[in-house]
Amino acid sequence: MSASVKSLLSPLTSRGPHRVLRGNLAIAGQPGVVFTPESGQNLPCVVFGHGWLTGVSHYRGTLEHLASWGFVVAAPDTERGPIPSHLNLATDLLTTLDICTGVRLGDGVLSVHPERLALAGHGMGAGAAVIAAAQRPVGALVAIAPAPTAPAAESLAPQLSIPALILSGAADIDSVSSNAIPLAAAWAGDAQLRALDGASNTGIVEGRRALGAFGVGKYEHKTARAVRGLITGYLLYQLLGDKKYQPFADPDAQIPHTQLIDPNAPREEEKPKVGIGQLASLLRK
Repeated sequence: MSASVKSLLSPLTSRGPHRVLRGNLAIAGQPGVVFTPESGQNLPCVVFGHGWLTGVSHYRGTLEHLASWGFVVAAPDTERGPIPSHLNLATDLLTTLDICTGVRLGDGVLSVHPERLALAGHGMGAGAAVIAAAQRPVGALVAIAPAPTAPAAESLAPQLSIPALILSGAADIDSVSSNAIPLAAAWAGDAQLRALDGASNTGIVEGRRALGAFGVGKYEHKTARAVRGLITGYLLYQLLGDKKYQPFADPDAQIPHTQLIDPNAPREEEKPKVGIGQLASLLRK
Protein backbone atom coordinates (compact mmCIF):
# COMPACT_ATOMS: atom_id res chain seq x y z
CA MET A 1 0.00 0.00 0.00
CA SER A 2 2.76 2.49 0.90
CA ALA A 3 4.41 2.20 -2.51
CA SER A 4 1.06 2.89 -4.17
CA VAL A 5 0.43 5.96 -2.05
CA LYS A 6 3.98 7.17 -2.63
CA SER A 7 3.53 6.92 -6.39
CA LEU A 8 0.27 8.87 -6.14
CA LEU A 9 1.65 11.52 -3.78
CA SER A 10 4.77 12.39 -5.72
CA PRO A 11 3.05 14.04 -8.72
CA LEU A 12 0.50 15.75 -6.45
CA THR A 13 3.27 17.68 -4.69
CA SER A 14 4.01 19.45 -8.00
CA ARG A 15 1.79 21.80 -9.98
CA GLY A 16 -1.09 20.21 -11.86
CA PRO A 17 -1.95 20.35 -15.56
CA HIS A 18 -4.15 23.47 -15.54
CA ARG A 19 -3.08 27.03 -16.27
CA VAL A 20 -4.12 29.18 -13.30
CA LEU A 21 -5.98 32.48 -13.44
CA ARG A 22 -6.27 34.96 -10.56
CA GLY A 23 -9.25 37.12 -9.69
CA ASN A 24 -10.26 39.69 -7.08
CA LEU A 25 -13.22 38.89 -4.83
CA ALA A 26 -13.59 42.58 -3.99
CA ILE A 27 -15.41 43.02 -7.29
CA ALA A 28 -18.22 40.97 -5.69
CA GLY A 29 -18.00 42.92 -2.42
CA GLN A 30 -15.74 40.59 -0.43
CA PRO A 31 -12.04 41.42 0.07
CA GLY A 32 -10.03 38.43 -1.02
CA VAL A 33 -8.74 36.44 -3.97
CA VAL A 34 -9.87 33.61 -6.19
CA PHE A 35 -7.70 31.26 -8.24
CA THR A 36 -9.20 29.09 -10.96
CA PRO A 37 -8.25 26.82 -13.80
CA GLU A 38 -8.47 28.54 -17.19
CA SER A 39 -11.82 26.90 -17.93
CA GLY A 40 -14.13 24.14 -16.74
CA GLN A 41 -17.73 23.43 -15.82
CA ASN A 42 -19.07 22.00 -12.54
CA LEU A 43 -15.67 22.36 -10.89
CA PRO A 44 -15.02 21.55 -7.24
CA CYS A 45 -14.49 24.56 -4.99
CA VAL A 46 -12.36 25.09 -1.89
CA VAL A 47 -12.70 28.17 0.33
CA PHE A 48 -9.67 28.79 2.54
CA GLY A 49 -9.19 30.66 5.81
CA HIS A 50 -5.81 32.23 6.67
CA GLY A 51 -3.95 32.09 9.96
CA TRP A 52 -3.35 34.74 12.61
CA LEU A 53 -1.48 37.91 11.56
CA THR A 54 -1.23 36.70 7.99
CA GLY A 55 -3.13 37.40 4.81
CA VAL A 56 -3.97 35.35 1.78
CA SER A 57 -0.78 36.49 0.01
CA HIS A 58 1.14 34.20 2.38
CA TYR A 59 -0.71 31.16 1.00
CA ARG A 60 -0.60 32.00 -2.68
CA GLY A 61 1.53 28.99 -3.62
CA THR A 62 -0.87 26.60 -1.90
CA LEU A 63 -3.98 28.22 -3.38
CA GLU A 64 -2.50 28.25 -6.88
CA HIS A 65 -1.44 24.64 -6.45
CA LEU A 66 -5.01 23.50 -5.81
CA ALA A 67 -6.26 25.56 -8.75
CA SER A 68 -3.70 23.91 -11.02
CA TRP A 69 -5.31 20.57 -10.15
CA GLY A 70 -8.75 21.73 -11.25
CA PHE A 71 -10.24 23.40 -8.17
CA VAL A 72 -11.75 26.84 -7.87
CA VAL A 73 -9.99 28.19 -4.77
CA ALA A 74 -11.03 31.35 -2.97
CA ALA A 75 -9.92 33.04 0.25
CA PRO A 76 -11.26 36.09 2.09
CA ASP A 77 -8.56 38.55 3.12
CA THR A 78 -10.10 39.87 6.33
CA GLU A 79 -9.52 39.67 10.11
CA ARG A 80 -5.78 40.20 9.70
CA GLY A 81 -5.19 42.21 12.87
CA PRO A 82 -3.82 41.09 16.24
CA ILE A 83 -7.28 40.58 17.78
CA PRO A 84 -9.38 38.98 15.04
CA SER A 85 -12.97 37.77 15.22
CA HIS A 86 -13.13 34.08 14.39
CA LEU A 87 -16.88 34.34 13.93
CA ASN A 88 -16.48 37.14 11.40
CA LEU A 89 -13.86 35.17 9.48
CA ALA A 90 -16.26 32.19 9.39
CA THR A 91 -18.97 34.50 8.03
CA ASP A 92 -16.58 35.74 5.36
CA LEU A 93 -15.77 32.14 4.41
CA LEU A 94 -19.48 31.49 3.86
CA THR A 95 -19.88 34.72 1.89
CA THR A 96 -16.96 33.66 -0.29
CA LEU A 97 -18.59 30.27 -0.82
CA ASP A 98 -21.79 32.01 -1.92
CA ILE A 99 -19.84 34.15 -4.39
CA CYS A 100 -18.14 31.15 -5.93
CA THR A 101 -21.39 29.25 -6.38
CA GLY A 102 -23.59 32.19 -7.36
CA VAL A 103 -21.46 34.60 -9.43
CA ARG A 104 -20.30 34.08 -13.01
CA LEU A 105 -16.62 33.30 -13.12
CA GLY A 106 -14.31 33.81 -16.06
CA ASP A 107 -16.94 35.28 -18.41
CA GLY A 108 -19.04 32.15 -18.10
CA VAL A 109 -16.34 29.64 -19.08
CA LEU A 110 -16.13 28.50 -15.44
CA SER A 111 -18.75 27.14 -13.10
CA VAL A 112 -18.75 25.54 -9.65
CA HIS A 113 -20.75 22.44 -8.84
CA PRO A 114 -23.04 23.30 -5.88
CA GLU A 115 -22.37 19.94 -4.19
CA ARG A 116 -18.59 19.80 -4.69
CA LEU A 117 -17.64 22.23 -1.97
CA ALA A 118 -15.02 22.12 0.78
CA LEU A 119 -13.88 24.43 3.55
CA ALA A 120 -10.23 24.56 4.54
CA GLY A 121 -7.90 26.71 6.57
CA HIS A 122 -4.68 27.10 8.49
CA GLY A 123 -4.34 27.94 12.18
CA MET A 124 -7.25 30.13 13.27
CA GLY A 125 -8.52 29.86 9.68
CA ALA A 126 -8.94 26.12 10.20
CA GLY A 127 -11.04 26.81 13.29
CA ALA A 128 -13.06 29.39 11.38
CA ALA A 129 -13.66 26.78 8.67
CA VAL A 130 -15.13 24.45 11.31
CA ILE A 131 -17.36 27.26 12.61
CA ALA A 132 -18.52 27.89 9.04
CA ALA A 133 -19.11 24.18 8.35
CA ALA A 134 -21.42 24.04 11.38
CA GLN A 135 -23.59 26.66 9.65
CA ARG A 136 -23.62 25.31 6.10
CA PRO A 137 -23.24 21.77 4.74
CA VAL A 138 -20.16 21.12 2.61
CA GLY A 139 -18.61 17.96 1.20
CA ALA A 140 -15.37 17.91 3.20
CA LEU A 141 -13.14 19.93 5.50
CA VAL A 142 -9.37 20.29 5.71
CA ALA A 143 -7.83 21.71 8.88
CA ILE A 144 -4.12 22.48 8.66
CA ALA A 145 -2.53 23.00 12.08
CA PRO A 146 -5.82 24.12 13.65
CA ALA A 147 -5.51 26.62 16.49
CA PRO A 148 -8.01 27.34 19.28
CA THR A 149 -10.84 29.70 18.38
CA ALA A 150 -13.86 31.32 20.01
CA PRO A 151 -16.25 29.55 19.85
CA ALA A 152 -14.10 26.43 20.22
CA ALA A 153 -14.05 24.34 17.05
CA GLU A 154 -14.03 21.13 19.09
CA SER A 155 -17.33 22.15 20.70
CA LEU A 156 -18.91 22.21 17.22
CA ALA A 157 -17.20 19.09 15.88
CA PRO A 158 -19.80 16.67 17.35
CA GLN A 159 -22.35 18.25 14.98
CA LEU A 160 -20.27 17.56 11.88
CA SER A 161 -20.68 14.27 10.04
CA ILE A 162 -18.68 15.35 6.98
CA PRO A 163 -15.24 13.83 6.35
CA ALA A 164 -12.26 15.80 7.63
CA LEU A 165 -8.51 15.73 7.15
CA ILE A 166 -6.61 17.29 10.04
CA LEU A 167 -2.89 17.89 9.56
CA SER A 168 -0.33 19.00 12.10
CA GLY A 169 3.40 19.41 12.36
CA ALA A 170 4.74 16.52 14.42
CA ALA A 171 6.78 18.91 16.56
CA ASP A 172 3.81 21.10 17.46
CA ILE A 173 0.84 18.75 17.72
CA ASP A 174 0.88 18.92 21.53
CA SER A 175 1.71 22.62 21.77
CA VAL A 176 -0.54 25.10 23.55
CA SER A 177 -1.40 26.77 20.22
CA SER A 178 -2.70 23.53 18.66
CA ASN A 179 -6.09 21.89 19.13
CA ALA A 180 -5.65 19.25 16.43
CA ILE A 181 -6.03 16.33 18.87
CA PRO A 182 -9.22 17.47 20.67
CA LEU A 183 -10.73 18.52 17.34
CA ALA A 184 -10.13 15.08 15.83
CA ALA A 185 -11.38 13.35 18.99
CA ALA A 186 -14.64 15.31 18.96
CA TRP A 187 -15.38 14.99 15.23
CA ALA A 188 -18.63 13.12 14.54
CA GLY A 189 -17.79 12.01 11.00
CA ASP A 190 -14.73 10.32 9.55
CA ALA A 191 -11.78 12.38 10.72
CA GLN A 192 -8.18 11.54 9.92
CA LEU A 193 -5.44 13.19 11.96
CA ARG A 194 -1.94 13.02 10.50
CA ALA A 195 1.28 14.46 11.86
CA LEU A 196 3.94 15.46 9.33
CA ASP A 197 7.45 14.35 10.22
CA GLY A 198 9.88 17.22 10.82
CA ALA A 199 7.24 19.89 10.21
CA SER A 200 6.16 22.86 12.30
CA ASN A 201 2.63 24.21 12.35
CA THR A 202 3.58 27.46 10.61
CA GLY A 203 5.78 25.86 7.94
CA ILE A 204 3.29 26.43 5.10
CA VAL A 205 3.13 30.21 5.62
CA GLU A 206 5.04 31.83 2.76
CA GLY A 207 7.30 34.85 3.01
CA ARG A 208 8.15 37.16 5.90
CA ARG A 209 5.44 37.88 8.42
CA ALA A 210 4.70 39.59 11.71
CA LEU A 211 4.80 36.25 13.49
CA GLY A 212 8.59 36.35 13.24
CA ALA A 213 8.54 38.73 16.20
CA PHE A 214 7.14 35.87 18.27
CA GLY A 215 9.90 33.47 17.28
CA VAL A 216 7.89 31.58 14.67
CA GLY A 217 10.12 29.70 12.26
CA LYS A 218 10.62 30.23 8.56
CA TYR A 219 8.73 28.85 5.58
CA GLU A 220 9.40 25.12 5.16
CA HIS A 221 9.48 24.11 1.52
CA LYS A 222 9.22 20.38 2.28
CA THR A 223 6.29 20.92 4.62
CA ALA A 224 4.44 23.01 2.06
CA ARG A 225 4.97 20.41 -0.68
CA ALA A 226 3.77 17.60 1.56
CA VAL A 227 0.67 19.51 2.69
CA ARG A 228 -0.23 20.47 -0.87
CA GLY A 229 0.07 16.89 -2.05
CA LEU A 230 -1.97 15.47 0.83
CA ILE A 231 -4.84 17.93 0.60
CA THR A 232 -4.97 17.71 -3.20
CA GLY A 233 -5.26 13.92 -3.14
CA TYR A 234 -7.77 14.01 -0.30
CA LEU A 235 -10.03 16.54 -2.02
CA LEU A 236 -9.82 14.87 -5.42
CA TYR A 237 -11.31 11.83 -3.74
CA GLN A 238 -13.81 13.49 -1.42
CA LEU A 239 -15.19 16.09 -3.85
CA LEU A 240 -14.86 14.30 -7.19
CA GLY A 241 -15.10 10.71 -6.02
CA ASP A 242 -11.96 9.77 -7.96
CA LYS A 243 -11.26 6.30 -6.57
CA LYS A 244 -7.66 6.54 -7.70
CA TYR A 245 -7.07 8.84 -4.74
CA GLN A 246 -9.05 6.84 -2.16
CA PRO A 247 -5.87 5.99 -0.18
CA PHE A 248 -5.64 9.63 0.92
CA ALA A 249 -8.90 9.11 2.85
CA ASP A 250 -7.94 5.65 4.12
CA PRO A 251 -6.80 5.69 7.77
CA ASP A 252 -4.99 2.38 7.18
CA ALA A 253 -2.86 3.81 4.35
CA GLN A 254 0.83 4.22 5.10
CA ILE A 255 1.65 7.67 3.72
CA PRO A 256 5.37 8.49 3.59
CA HIS A 257 6.71 10.96 6.17
CA THR A 258 3.40 11.12 8.06
CA GLN A 259 2.11 9.43 11.18
CA LEU A 260 -1.56 8.62 11.73
CA ILE A 261 -2.48 9.86 15.22
CA ASP A 262 -5.15 8.27 17.40
CA PRO A 263 -6.73 11.29 19.14
CA ASN A 264 -8.20 9.07 21.84
CA ALA A 265 -4.93 7.44 22.87
CA PRO A 266 -3.86 8.12 26.49
CA ARG A 267 -1.60 11.16 26.86
CA GLU A 268 0.07 13.18 29.55
CA GLU A 269 -2.14 15.66 31.33
CA GLU A 270 -2.78 18.49 28.91
CA LYS A 271 -1.93 22.08 29.56
CA PRO A 272 -4.59 24.73 28.88
CA LYS A 273 -4.73 25.59 25.18
CA VAL A 274 -4.05 29.22 24.25
CA GLY A 275 -4.74 30.27 20.68
CA ILE A 276 -1.95 32.21 19.03
CA GLY A 277 -4.54 34.84 18.19
CA GLN A 278 -5.07 35.37 21.93
CA LEU A 279 -1.43 36.23 22.60
CA ALA A 280 -1.99 39.90 21.88
CA SER A 281 -4.65 40.26 24.55
CA LEU A 282 -2.49 38.39 27.05
CA LEU A 283 0.48 40.65 26.36
CA ARG A 284 -1.60 43.73 26.96
CA LYS A 285 -2.54 42.66 30.50
